[in-house]
Amino acid sequence: MNVRQWARDLGMGVRFAFVGGREGWVRALLTAVGVGLGVALLLLTTAIPSMQSVRHDRESARADVDYSELDKRPNDHSLIVADVDTDWRDKDIRGRAIEREGAKAPLPPGVDRFPAPGEMLVSPALERLLKSDDAKLLRERLPEKIVGTIGESGLVGSQELTFVRGGEGLAQAIDGARVARIDRFGDTSPTETQTDPVLLLLVIVVFVVLLMPVGVFIAAAVRFGGERRDRRLAALRLVGSDGRMVRRVAAGEALAGAVLGLVFGTVFFLIGRQVAGSVEVFGISVFPSYLNPSPALALLVGLAVPAAAVIVTLFAMRGVVIEPLGVVRTAKPARRRLWWRLLTPLAGLAMLWPMIGQGRTNGTFNAYLVIGGVLLLLIGVTTLLPWVVEAVVARLGSGGVAWQLAVRRLQLSSGTAARMVNGVAVAVAGAIALQMLFAGVESDYTKDSGKDVARAQMEVSLSRHTGIGPAAERFRATKGVEKVFAYDRGYAGDRRKEPEKGLEFSVGDCASLREVATLASCRDGDAFYVSDAEWDTDTPKLAKQPGRTMYLDPSYEGGPRRAEIAWKIPKGLKPAHARQDLTGGERGGVLLTPKAVDPSIAPALRGQVYLQLDESVPNVHDLARNTAAAVDPLSNPMNWYRTETSTRYATIRTGLFVGAVCVLALIGASLLVSQLEQLRDRKKLLSSLVAFGTRRRTLSLSVLWQTAIPIALGLLLSAIVGVTLGTVLLKMTETPVTMDWGSILSMTGVGAAVIIVVTLLSLPPLMRLMRPDGLRTE
Repeated sequence: MNVRQWARDLGMGVRFAFVGGREGWVRALLTAVGVGLGVALLLLTTAIPSMQSVRHDRESARADVDYSELDKRPNDHSLIVADVDTDWRDKDIRGRAIEREGAKAPLPPGVDRFPAPGEMLVSPALERLLKSDDAKLLRERLPEKIVGTIGESGLVGSQELTFVRGGEGLAQAIDGARVARIDRFGDTSPTETQTDPVLLLLVIVVFVVLLMPVGVFIAAAVRFGGERRDRRLAALRLVGSDGRMVRRVAAGEALAGAVLGLVFGTVFFLIGRQVAGSVEVFGISVFPSYLNPSPALALLVGLAVPAAAVIVTLFAMRGVVIEPLGVVRTAKPARRRLWWRLLTPLAGLAMLWPMIGQGRTNGTFNAYLVIGGVLLLLIGVTTLLPWVVEAVVARLGSGGVAWQLAVRRLQLSSGTAARMVNGVAVAVAGAIALQMLFAGVESDYTKDSGKDVARAQMEVSLSRHTGIGPAAERFRATKGVEKVFAYDRGYAGDRRKEPEKGLEFSVGDCASLREVATLASCRDGDAFYVSDAEWDTDTPKLAKQPGRTMYLDPSYEGGPRRAEIAWKIPKGLKPAHARQDLTGGERGGVLLTPKAVDPSIAPALRGQVYLQLDESVPNVHDLARNTAAAVDPLSNPMNWYRTETSTRYATIRTGLFVGAVCVLALIGASLLVSQLEQLRDRKKLLSSLVAFGTRRRTLSLSVLWQTAIPIALGLLLSAIVGVTLGTVLLKMTETPVTMDWGSILSMTGVGAAVIIVVTLLSLPPLMRLMRPDGLRTE
């Protein structure tokens, strides 16, 4: 067969799709919508690398602490920047206080002016939040006058909450950690290139699992209206076309729908791109300009979708005989064979098998084998499900009228029923495998923080020159704060610069000191040394050298210059025994009550406050943050949690949740289109049954049964394949295999819920179709 003949036949199919009357247009439109939804998600996926790159570049461009030059002196380009991040309920707010020192000091990205003290520039999202009715406590914490907004170049997301306010007297608070002197913005440090093999495996599997259902739905969408199309093609046989020609014409119709689907998909993507700029999913937001698909990947989508439409149509029609007087489809079809359907998942297991036991110690996983193995296992769901549905429905017994109608329909067209739930089954199988993998490796990336959250739930770090006594009293007067443990802390070395020995300072009242050490007795004016703290060998030796000169705040090479305050070890230090403190460790060094402190060492001490809160008080954390801001504008309040999660692991998990939301939306929309297409094909049949007196309730139940039976079988198969894939992935990472049945059932339930919602949404159109006048024809 020459290329010209193929092109002519495909072109004829394209013309039939657009000039074949209402039926042709409806079929082309349904195909285009189904394909378009999938194409939109594929284009979104191709834009993810660009999105991540832009977000990383924006974050790097506004980095404002250069750790390589902490001892920078004031100059014509210098600017002092203070990290004043805060939180509002469960949302992070990025904050910076800036003080201009030089005439040529740099402006932060997205900022067009230096705010004066008492002024601030905010992101559009933060401005909306501050103007909302329920942000009264936040307005108290951020009372500065808003004099402008931060531009897009200074934000990593459209919904990011951030502000830049004017600072004053920040030079005395420079510590190289939260307050620094800089002469430029931007992170010049090299990025970390080492990648955890398990995290890389997670990323690969997440992409495959999220994209596989999209491909399944596109393949199903190009077959919409197949039965009516085949009946129309019988007319071509009547005028002399052979069987191969009509198959190519059918492929041309599918090609037309796929190309139109590309147009629809592009429109859907552009609409979604704009909508993405106004929403936030799991704390992630983007600007529309971030979502620029890679040209090469977009071109691949544009070529692959039409090609897939032609291939799928030709493959689907291999068992259909189109004759001049009709379509031979209703005869008893040959039974599906099982053996070749098992080859796909077995091949997938064979590709993954060599990597079992590899773990983290044997290099990265082979990406091609991982992608191929996971793809083949998930494709196994689509190949096995039609056989499972056919085998089960062939053995279903008698029942009510609705049951019999449903079973008979499934027995005649089990392939159509299986295609409808294929995408859901694949998505659930992948979700179960991912859930098992995430649950298995979570302990490697989630560690116990060590903090005693029963004794304190919040920590507030104060800047220098903030009196710990008055601060503690302000916190005790705050609503919802039950207990306050406050310390002034510092470090003393045996030399002004580069000390060899040293001891830690902790200043607090007796109640607070008893939280970090066991004291025989305590009253204001006492001084103690901890004699048995783990890892502290200097303190017991230095405590026995009363009168020895020590230097608080010693200087180190590469660090900022310090005050280096001289202090002599006092006589009469009482021994104290270490105990686990609030942070989960043991605190050594010298413990002093307020009256035992020489006032001259106060500039070298930094306050730290631990709060025990009454969680039943509404907004208790924000009340404490407001007090911290009032006590010290440069304070750093932090909530305490029992566990700490790796940032990279949390990012991948968040990406999975965002992708899952998009895929579930696609599943629901595509299923609804598929359901409406099937109902449209059965319009005359339903009208005939109603005309003969069949109750609508019976027909509705039959439609529900036709959906429920394939769903149940598909979810059962997906659970088996998902558990198998999850087990193999855990074996690959050398992680003990455990079955989280709650997660498995929840993933299965989500898949079932999507189908149930789609079925309920299709009931109103079903009621409209069940009318006798549906038999009318022209």
